[in-house]
Amino acid sequence: MINNKKIIIVMPAYNAQATLKETYDNIPKDVVDDIILVDDNSSDKTVEIAQSLGIKVIKHEKNLGYGANQKTCYKEALNQNADIIIMLHPDFQYDPRLIPSLASMIAYNNYDCVLASRMLVGSAKNSKMPKYKYFANKFLTAFQNFFLNKNLSEYHTGYRAFNSKVLEKIPLEKLSDDFIFDNQMIALIYYNDFSIGEISCPTKYFDGASSINFMRSCKYGLGVLKVSILYRLAKLKFKNKLFN
Repeated sequence: MINNKKIIIVMPAYNAQATLKETYDNIPKDVVDDIILVDDNSSDKTVEIAQSLGIKVIKHEKNLGYGANQKTCYKEALNQNADIIIMLHPDFQYDPRLIPSLASMIAYNNYDCVLASRMLVGSAKNSKMPKYKYFANKFLTAFQNFFLNKNLSEYHTGYRAFNSKVLEKIPLEKLSDDFIFDNQMIALIYYNDFSIGEISCPTKYFDGASSINFMRSCKYGLGVLKVSILYRLAKLKFKNKLFN
């Protein structure tokens, strides 16, 4: 706990056997109350490794998608009465040692949501993010900042912390089961007048790290443009709600 807030880590997993233990070993256990891994029907030994580490495991009997995986993660964390929920990918791309920093910004009521940004202070370039991803990230972030009238350094990180009241308010089940789920969530957080903070997060890029392929990245990018326009229309009252 931090400031008497129950902190639960959720890990949406798919074929993470090579990196799961290293990710788990670097989680600061002194501040984390519980860890939940949701396996999206992996074909490797992700579940067995997680169970051997004492992690609570929920397994999807078929592959439902990244967004659907997160829905299960958050539902279970809320069922366990978490005050702060932190999504950490088990591929060891993001540094688990930042968990206390992410959690503290929520535990002491600075923000409702905190994103670990790869784009602050040159973190993405220093960690050798692929160039096409870097420039796509910069373009999509600028586009979204304009349409949402915000000033985030990045909308696309997979390392996020939430106050439980955020996840209780947002209609998660109405959102996509695919990768665009992440972006829809940020739009809805702002749409419901919650606050978002950022910290800088160095990121690793290596063969074992998870990543979506080029075609799915393009689909995600088009989805981001759509989310941004829908947000602006909703704010201008052309739509009563976002993502009905």
